[in-house]
Amino acid sequence: MSTTTLATPAVSVRGIEKAYKDLRVLRGVDFNVARGTIFALLGSNGAGKTTLVRILATLLKADGGHASVMGLDVATRGDDVREAISLTGQFAAVDDVLSGRENLLLVARLRHLDDPGAVADALLERFSLTDAASRRVATYSGGMRRRLDIAMSLIGSPAVIFLDEPTTGLDPQARLEVWAAVRDLAANGTTVLLTTQYLDEAEQLADRIAILHEGRIIVDGTLAELKQLLPPAQVEYVEKQPTLEEVFLSIVGADHTSAGASAGDPETESR
Repeated sequence: MSTTTLATPAVSVRGIEKAYKDLRVLRGVDFNVARGTIFALLGSNGAGKTTLVRILATLLKADGGHASVMGLDVATRGDDVREAISLTGQFAAVDDVLSGRENLLLVARLRHLDDPGAVADALLERFSLTDAASRRVATYSGGMRRRLDIAMSLIGSPAVIFLDEPTTGLDPQARLEVWAAVRDLAANGTTVLLTTQYLDEAEQLADRIAILHEGRIIVDGTLAELKQLLPPAQVEYVEKQPTLEEVFLSIVGADHTSAGASAGDPETESR
């Protein structure tokens, strides 16, 4: 791959606008996402995050501006863009009647891959789902379902994956499982554009963070750059109290996060 290709952003957004009748949702959005990085688009509900992702995934047409994915114009080269991306929405798109392996096999066959079984088995291992491969997805926990959903999105080796609020509604342990999966994506060279309304999620995962507010990007930078926008903190020595999440994970046990996520109790996980 040439230096010029590597320098080209995985995602480029310039002046994107979108309105629904009189409601202007996006009002000239601009940002770039570097290849092989995790980019967090942070904003409250209704900020326009999902609308923007749908435009980038060619599911919705912008009213103005220009956007490209892997150098491909999303408005004029939709078929090529869809070959290069994968989209995971706010709710896991898995079939509860099928097993985890059967879900993966189905997608691999729909993509006409040569060896669907090998693809499914590799993804099950990568996302720590091998022990639950033959179980119906209806028995999976929230974290397992979301990990399976992300695994299904990776079939066909997309260069860019859009994760639209992937941890919405998940418990603390399940969130940690998904965070680990997202980090693994970037470590293996996949570019991740992540939308979230959770500040800690963006802080934990993102190489770069953009804040979308009232249809515009109001700040875009690394976590360190964003922190420099505020005055230096006054140093005070106080007794640090654990957060409720830390208490929860301490009581449940760290081992349960990894071991239970893959094997877990079916009765508990189906709730």
